[in-house]
Amino acid sequence: NGAASKAGKLSKTHRARKGRGFGHPGGSMRSQRPQVVVARPSDQQATDEVAEYMSSPSGPRMHVIEEGLDHDEGLTTHRQQQHRDGHQSQLHHQAASQVGIPGAIQTQHDLEHSGTTVRVEGTEGHRGGGGGGPQVRLPPLLKNIIPGQRLPLISSAPEWKRLQRHAEYIKSETHLRDLLKDAERCDSMFASHDGAYLDYSRQRATQETLDLLFELSERCNLRGKIDAMVRGDPINFTEERSVLHTALRAPPEEAGTIIAHDGVDAIKEVHEVLESIREFTDAVRSGELRGYTGKRLRNIVSVGIGGSYLGPEFLHEVLKTEPDGINSSLGYSLRFLANVDPVDVERTCADLDPEETLIVIVSKTFTTAETMLNARTMRQWLWDFMGNDKEVVRKHVVACASVSSTALVRDFGIDTEKYFFRFWDWVGGRYSVCSAAGAVPISLLYGFDIFENFLEGAHSIDEHFINAPFEKNIPVLMGLLGVWNMSFLGYNTRATLPYAEALLKFPAHIQQLDMESNGKSVNKDGQAIDYPVGEVDFGEPGTNGQHSFYQLLHMGQTVAADFIGFIDSQHDLCIDQEQISSHDELMANFFAQPDALANGKTADEVRAEGITGDLVAHRTFDGNRPSMSLLLPKLTAYAAGQLLAIYEHRTAVQGFIWEINSFDQWGVELGKKLAIDIRKKLITARTDPNQVPVRAANPATSRILNYYVEQSREAALLDAFLFENEDVETPRQSNPTTEITRKTHTDFFPPEGTGDLGGGAGKLS
Repeated sequence: NGAASKAGKLSKTHRARKGRGFGHPGGSMRSQRPQVVVARPSDQQATDEVAEYMSSPSGPRMHVIEEGLDHDEGLTTHRQQQHRDGHQSQLHHQAASQVGIPGAIQTQHDLEHSGTTVRVEGTEGHRGGGGGGPQVRLPPLLKNIIPGQRLPLISSAPEWKRLQRHAEYIKSETHLRDLLKDAERCDSMFASHDGAYLDYSRQRATQETLDLLFELSERCNLRGKIDAMVRGDPINFTEERSVLHTALRAPPEEAGTIIAHDGVDAIKEVHEVLESIREFTDAVRSGELRGYTGKRLRNIVSVGIGGSYLGPEFLHEVLKTEPDGINSSLGYSLRFLANVDPVDVERTCADLDPEETLIVIVSKTFTTAETMLNARTMRQWLWDFMGNDKEVVRKHVVACASVSSTALVRDFGIDTEKYFFRFWDWVGGRYSVCSAAGAVPISLLYGFDIFENFLEGAHSIDEHFINAPFEKNIPVLMGLLGVWNMSFLGYNTRATLPYAEALLKFPAHIQQLDMESNGKSVNKDGQAIDYPVGEVDFGEPGTNGQHSFYQLLHMGQTVAADFIGFIDSQHDLCIDQEQISSHDELMANFFAQPDALANGKTADEVRAEGITGDLVAHRTFDGNRPSMSLLLPKLTAYAAGQLLAIYEHRTAVQGFIWEINSFDQWGVELGKKLAIDIRKKLITARTDPNQVPVRAANPATSRILNYYVEQSREAALLDAFLFENEDVETPRQSNPTTEITRKTHTDFFPPEGTGDLGGGAGKLS
């Protein structure tokens, strides 16, 4: 295979560039797909069914029922006489007004009916389209204007049924130890782009499997859905939002090519914010912007939770030991405060000087309960040590939030002119590391240039994802094989196993990214799905994981595994008298574990080692456990961006195939609401002088809640008694709200000296 021999080499169109792996295309990678796209039925029976419905008296007045986001791609017409009379344009603009197509998209669309084929033209200036599958460029909720009409589940499609039958053959008739002996198969099962190399030959799959998966992707119009996402269509239909994390890392010269559903020029807006972040972070790092008492701001505390924390922390851990990151962060520190547990506050604030600390609050709505409580706590921490002058907050607190939250940011006391950096509703929390949520804390610590390298790496994969054929498209292949493992082979758990200690926080980020996105139970039509979706994701860096849970991977339930490795280490080491370097030792494990999972160890092989009797069964490995290996040149900011984008797009691909909404997260709302209700009951319990027992929603909750309240009261009494009997001048005063904790940070850790840095009271109004 000629392609295999060229893997990792520089082509003539590549140029060397710092931090860019094996090279990056020197020219533009703008989509080359044609701007005129044709939609054709992929299944005649489905087309006939749609046509029958559309021609019935109950059929809708609309002539298009499918916008390119459904598995039934047959497009037909209603009242065909109107087309013959030349009323296509009138019908189109009627449709546009009903579904709210932005004015910029309402260019002249001509719907030329020819049998069951519709040609859609006039979409110039909008990214995406063409190549790889039938599609039509219309908003994602178009089909929902047909009252009461829902298309069948994707599991009823013939392509799905064929995969189910094929899975039975794979499970009963094949084993990976045999598949890996097929040199032609192994040589074909890889894909590479810009230094990233994916080997998926250890998947329980054949070429027929891939062909069937590609047929399913065509049935689901995967290409059309990808284009709709990057074009800015409101594919997050339950919240009526675009999904444009790809715009966060697009180059500025692409401004004007992506218009979000709210009419915003996404890329132009992004670069306005990025430039303001560059100016601000440069000013802080140079000492131009200082704290309230005139000291340099050297400590950064990022306050956020979920995607506002996991993504930036993963990137921070990567850069901590990356050579450029080490040099640029000298003299600075970055900590993350996420958990509402007060212990997290203690750990975060330990040994920090408030006069040298900048607080970054990351909350899109500026109402997230845990984040805002921690934000108020950090504000109090600043006030405790510097006084409550309003300038303390204005010089020590930064906000990253949506424009709609400006009033809340201002009310908090933050300077909205210089210390407020916006992001948008079309950036989901778990997709926000490339926004101000990641840019501000990372650039404060490492400098904006390193963060920009991270964005460039992510953009490289974005272009690959948008333009590469599916057969060589890394995120698409990973997503399709994820669907195969989950929905057809029944592997509902997946492990992310980076053989790089600097990626220790990456599995946690992927866990949130994937499980919050695809942990759903209904499809986009609101129908209960009858096929498994949404893996349980977990992981740990190798080789630590090998001594933790690999026993289960090898001999327990089957867990699909992703191995991530690097050709060069951030810091290699080879001590005297060792035959190989430490990195080679690490990578020996990286290469061995996938083979061990795939091949296993037969009973005969165990006996050949001299093992006899009952011990043979205990030392036999079934094998046949799927994995894929992702190899990159070196873990840099650029490579971290590539990894991030690969996994973001893998998640989207799986959601597109499963026909679920991967971009909302209503499942987290119920627990939040119940927590608010219980919080009110706790306030009542803490302030009620009669100490009436709490009545919760059910007896079980009432019982455990009252036990908690009663025990905390006893703990408070004991705590107060111990303080009163200590040899101290002023006994501790119990906080009446919680009864067990202090009111301020100075109760236990008073500042040195007077504790009065000149803030002065009464200046907050």
